[in-house]
Amino acid sequence: MPLELLLTGLAGLLAQTVDGALGMGFGITSASLLLATGMAPALVSASVKVAQLGTTLASGASHWRAGNVDPRIVLRLAVPGGIGALTGALLLSYLSTAAAAPVMSLLLLVLGVLVIIRFVRRRAAAASEAAAAPRSRLLVPLGMVGGLVDATGGGGWGPVVTSTLLTTGAAAPRRVIGSVCTAEFVVTASASIGFVLGLGVGGFPLGMILALMAGGVIAAPFAARLAGRLPAPVLGVCVGTLIISLNAGTVLAAAGLPGGAAALAHAGIVIACLGVLARTVLRHRRAARSPESAPAAPAPVPAEIA
Repeated sequence: MPLELLLTGLAGLLAQTVDGALGMGFGITSASLLLATGMAPALVSASVKVAQLGTTLASGASHWRAGNVDPRIVLRLAVPGGIGALTGALLLSYLSTAAAAPVMSLLLLVLGVLVIIRFVRRRAAAASEAAAAPRSRLLVPLGMVGGLVDATGGGGWGPVVTSTLLTTGAAAPRRVIGSVCTAEFVVTASASIGFVLGLGVGGFPLGMILALMAGGVIAAPFAARLAGRLPAPVLGVCVGTLIISLNAGTVLAAAGLPGGAAALAHAGIVIACLGVLARTVLRHRRAARSPESAPAAPAPVPAEIA
């Protein structure tokens, strides 16, 4: 048991490091690992959401101190995101384990694919530090969908919301990451309330929750400083590969494939993901060696945010 809690704490630390650096990753990584142990899907998502009460609060505070937060984006995302998360938590709570497990794995698998696509094919549109916040007609429905996916999949707020906002170019990348991470606390709290209403407080693995929370809280301060500074394509494809590898087996089994065929298909999927990862690493190394890749001087922080 102590070893299991230690490994869970390390998973929380690594997941929060990725989440703070990319604006995504804690929920889908933690949920995939817990789901692979055979835990009931509703308890998986509930455990991750309760653990994230600490990590999202610490992450939001760290991003605020680092000057990465736009309050306008936070407000327009947090309220509809909380409504979507509450709805998703109640829905998952009343599904049977047999029905929920393949659904949750499929959702996580799709999110893993989206993460890889985001970091292989898409690029953040250019935006200045003084750019206006995205409009409510984008943020409100985006927050609602992101919150619903986040609660039912155990994660997904970052892949859905951060990825979309980064491609619009309506705000600087560090402001997008910091604001989405800050709004996530409201989404997490709403999902936790929904799971308490749907499941009750009994049966929650408190030791695992505390271990995940502790690892994430420890990582949050330095993770916020890494926002926009790590090689995002490589890190993003690594996260997507992990999520796909952990959930593909359950999805293939639920599809009715025989054991041998499912194993071969699973191996093929993992090999394909590793191939994409290798290609991404090579592209990043070539780009880093090119003269045009010299880093530009950072833009000054606006006075109203500093």
